Amino acid sequence: MNKPIRRVAVVAMIMFALLLANGSYAAMFRTQELNENPRNRRARDAEFAQDRGAIVAGDENKTVLAETTEVRDRFKYQRTYPDGELYAALTGYYSYDHARTGLENSYNTELAGTDDSLFVRRLIDMITNRTPQGASIETTILPEVQQAAAEALDGQKGAVVALDPKTGAVLGLVTSPTFDPNEIASHDISKADKAYQELNADKQRPLSNRAAREIYPPGSTFKLVTAAAALEAGLKPDSKVASPDKLRLPGTQTDLGNDSNCGGTQITISQALNVSCNTAFANLGLQLGQDKLRAQAQKFGFNQRHLSDLGAAASQFPDDLNGAELALSSIGQFDVAASPLQMAMVTAAIANDGVLMDPYLVNTVRGPDLQPISTHRPTEVGATMSPENARLLKQMMVGVVTDGTGGRAAIDGFTVGGKTGTAQSDPKRKPFAWFTSFAEVDGKQVAVAVMIEDADIERNDISGGRLAAPIARDVMKAALA
Repeated sequence: MNKPIRRVAVVAMIMFALLLANGSYAAMFRTQELNENPRNRRARDAEFAQDRGAIVAGDENKTVLAETTEVRDRFKYQRTYPDGELYAALTGYYSYDHARTGLENSYNTELAGTDDSLFVRRLIDMITNRTPQGASIETTILPEVQQAAAEALDGQKGAVVALDPKTGAVLGLVTSPTFDPNEIASHDISKADKAYQELNADKQRPLSNRAAREIYPPGSTFKLVTAAAALEAGLKPDSKVASPDKLRLPGTQTDLGNDSNCGGTQITISQALNVSCNTAFANLGLQLGQDKLRAQAQKFGFNQRHLSDLGAAASQFPDDLNGAELALSSIGQFDVAASPLQMAMVTAAIANDGVLMDPYLVNTVRGPDLQPISTHRPTEVGATMSPENARLLKQMMVGVVTDGTGGRAAIDGFTVGGKTGTAQSDPKRKPFAWFTSFAEVDGKQVAVAVMIEDADIERNDISGGRLAAPIARDVMKAALA
């Protein structure tokens, strides 16, 4: 072999070696990446043709939220949502061109049957030539709570979250406006794409999950956090705090006013909570200082992510506050921002003797043979306050319902506590109306947060007590009936 041919042979060998190495590397380390590449339509076709497992509710009947049915087209299996609009914020959608959201996304490998936990099952299916099936997901959702929340919200732009304070289980989660995931899951790809584009362009943002993935100024509902910090600092419900008609914000020429008569220029913390006195809680925040207030907020879950099943957003309490910013933050304004999920967590922790449980949405993952693959165990996030102070704050919240701004949440025969809130985010838009609450009866508990983003009534009539409290009442009754 002459020298030029030998050189060509060596180059060819090197190229074949590199090609073999690249192929081996792709097979061993890039399989998932290549399968998930949106340009890989073969992998997408194969995935879309799988017999996905069902998503069901947590009631005795295991109400179906999402299921797969056989159809006569190239994909063979159609993903359907029997009551799609009611549960869209939970299930999300499973789409050919627009991927997945909600539980369809966070439990995709289990539902598709490709998860490592289903390896033995896949092996048996391959040997027996049986069509592979995905695992089913059993959620914590109670249909009666979900239905009550949707009906009470009645199409208003906003959200409702209901939690079991003792476990953290999500009993209901509704966001409005909503959408029908069946339209985006259609096998008519052009029709599904058109439906998605229309929903995505809608100014009402029906694809947004306002309950868990959006954060808003919580307004006076945040006064629960300030009150908790005050009790933990050694103050009592009957401790007096200055409550002038107007409070000059430190370092500014701006006055903070009250939305109602606080009942005097020196009132108890309990009275301040009853009537939602802005100046009293602003003074309380200034007295406590930003470090104690921030630490208390973080104990309740602020600045952390929870409910990863839905990709929930972290609520925020700001850093490096000056005096004016601290005063406003103490009443849930300035840059304080929270999701309805977060405010339900605050109330749930107070109702649970100060212990915050991590919210969760899935109870059990079951294989096609109905055997449990994984089961969730309730998990403590930590103690937000002492049991004694939590009980004091619970009684203060009961006073808000019996003697204060939350009277519309009262339920005969139930112990109900709550806190109203009206939050201003922009002078050009209507405020947010909030109500966060708990109810107890016969040893059972529920915590509910309601947020109405916009309401078609005059600005001066907007309040959490008028708009949001009746919604919370209906949901609490459904949860504890």
